Amino acid sequence: MRFLSRAGRGLAAMLGFLLVSGICGVLVASFLVPAAALAGTTVSRSIDYFNSLPTELAVQPPAQTTRMVTADGTPIATFYAENRVRVPLAKMSPFIKNAVIAIEDTRFYEHSGVDTQGVLRALTSNLTRGERQGASTLTQQYVTNIVNEALISTGREEQVILSGQKNMGDKLREMRLAMALEKKFTKDQILEGYLNIVFFNRSAYGIEAASQYFFSVPASKLTLPQAALLAGLVNSPSFYDPVANPKNSIQRRNQVLDAMLSERMISRKQHTAAKAAGIGLKVKPSKQGCAAASVAPYFCDYVTRLILNDPAYGPDTEAREQKLYRGGLTITTTLDTRLQAAAQSQVNATAGPNPGKWGAALVSVEPGTGKILSMAQNTVYLPKSGTFDTQLNFNVDAKDPNGNELNGAGGFQPGSTMKPLTFAQWLNEGKTITQTLDASKREYPLGFRWRSSCGKVAGAYSTKQNRAGLEAAEDLQNADAGYYRKMPVNYGLYNSINTATFASAAQLDFCGIQKMVNAVGIHNGLDGTPVNMHQLGNLLGGTGVAPLTMANAFATFAADGRYCSPVAILRIADRAGKPLPVQSPGCRDAVDRDVARGVNAVLQDVLKVGSGIHINPKVSRGLPVAAKTGTNNNNGASWVVGYTTGLSTASFFGDALEGQQRPGRNLTINGKFYSRVDGYMIAGPQWANYTNKVARLYPAESFAKPPASMVKKPAAKPKVKPKPGR
Repeated sequence: MRFLSRAGRGLAAMLGFLLVSGICGVLVASFLVPAAALAGTTVSRSIDYFNSLPTELAVQPPAQTTRMVTADGTPIATFYAENRVRVPLAKMSPFIKNAVIAIEDTRFYEHSGVDTQGVLRALTSNLTRGERQGASTLTQQYVTNIVNEALISTGREEQVILSGQKNMGDKLREMRLAMALEKKFTKDQILEGYLNIVFFNRSAYGIEAASQYFFSVPASKLTLPQAALLAGLVNSPSFYDPVANPKNSIQRRNQVLDAMLSERMISRKQHTAAKAAGIGLKVKPSKQGCAAASVAPYFCDYVTRLILNDPAYGPDTEAREQKLYRGGLTITTTLDTRLQAAAQSQVNATAGPNPGKWGAALVSVEPGTGKILSMAQNTVYLPKSGTFDTQLNFNVDAKDPNGNELNGAGGFQPGSTMKPLTFAQWLNEGKTITQTLDASKREYPLGFRWRSSCGKVAGAYSTKQNRAGLEAAEDLQNADAGYYRKMPVNYGLYNSINTATFASAAQLDFCGIQKMVNAVGIHNGLDGTPVNMHQLGNLLGGTGVAPLTMANAFATFAADGRYCSPVAILRIADRAGKPLPVQSPGCRDAVDRDVARGVNAVLQDVLKVGSGIHINPKVSRGLPVAAKTGTNNNNGASWVVGYTTGLSTASFFGDALEGQQRPGRNLTINGKFYSRVDGYMIAGPQWANYTNKVARLYPAESFAKPPASMVKKPAAKPKVKPKPGR
């Protein structure tokens, strides 16, 4: 039986040898001899079959890493399905090119895609000696990688065939494609493509990513022992992993060095020195996504969602994710590195990790362009012990206009920062800045004759909640008892007098107020619907609005009434540098220029003699600036929105996670106790400190004055010392 067994194996080996010889003959003949010359023979039929195999291989660039950067090119984050950075052959160390050829395909520059000598040698050894040798050339390996990459990129991972799983038909197709590829590309192009696509480990695809991951150097700087180690790794990335299996890795590296010496690619001296070297790893784990952002993780998340929600980048979310994570894009954002650093530093100083988890946020927009220049909040993006963590973005809406998630908090009640909109309509209807009104009126019962050319004004206001039949919405009160009297309308605004705002609204068309609010882009931060100004509570900021929206609305006044939609992306280029479509600011004239100038004139007085007079520190002397304070009824949301001609910023402090349900009273922040929190107390200094640092990085010119006809007489001086309003 043993004799028969050996005889059987010998017969199988002989048949296998003949089969291998036949295959090699077909390969040689198909490449060198026209099929017509061998018509009628068995070889001819074999050649016909081989020639019928597909030769067209779409060599698409493999998945590459997408980069997101600030306006000046500072990295924010990277995104990838496969961490890969494509580099040309000229920017790869000569050692890595020679090492790969020496260990994987010594006849690379001699064969035409398939090494018939290698095939014969390997298959003969496999069939006659029971050994397992590979014979795939670098070109064939490149073909396999291209095919598998295409399958993965189109979501067909289950169709990927690994080298050990290929049958004879798979190998023949691979050979046919390799031979066709060699006719289309030069050897150096194939080698470059291979080194850029090949897998090293889950965090490194291609030689550049592998060099950075294992040694923290670019591929151009790889030393001989480093290059030999990486070249040896591709044969079995797990088994030869230098981190998990250093002994295996060194043995394989030395095998590569031996091959390089044998092929006379290195000298004996180089060979000896390289084999004596240690592994010398300097692993730099790759990080991706906004969770690993070096700056501005919440802005990063906002930009990511803008892309994933935009049909310009693909017909559906899956296609957009493919573009983002596999497309090798360069996303240049509007973020100003200098402003972002100052904003983040300031919100951390305002209310870093605090037991009560009170939120602080800053966001800046450039008037006249809509560019978002900074976006910061006092939280960390990923959970970490002892920190205030959340992935909720305090500065943006919950959803975009199409209902897609933006992961925003959905806005906070802006309080008195809404009052300038009523004042803007006051001027828009031809009234003057200093006109006197009666701010003593505190009751507006049901049935009061509000003006509205387009709908009914809902609700009523009164201090007499128990008065039968009045059905008041809530009390109409001022922050101080001394302001229930007649006063100029501008005085009522810069001192933030609630009754003055109502007295002015009582003389206006509410449809005009609504149009003014819509014109500057103010909307509900939860669902994007317009803020209904026919509901009286919204005169005093009753509906939640995102800080970004408020900063951008006030930027309209700073830009002489010109509104631009907020923009976060300057440009996007694909892997070839071709520009892709980006957001348009959609700038338009939204508010009459003289009306905007009238608002600017009065809001400058907020900091000089009004509700912001107690903000400490003061804004730098000589810096033309306007602002408005705001606080909601339970002090759970406090604001300052301030601006120069070149920078508009919303500053928020409050209950950012619970929807302002917690009252901002009797709390301690940074060691200071507050019986109640108003806008000027915490949001005010946060804004002032930040503004003093960055405002002059952008134009900060004097505001243009409103026409004389808008100011009939000087504003009345306060009869009482200004007290901070709401």
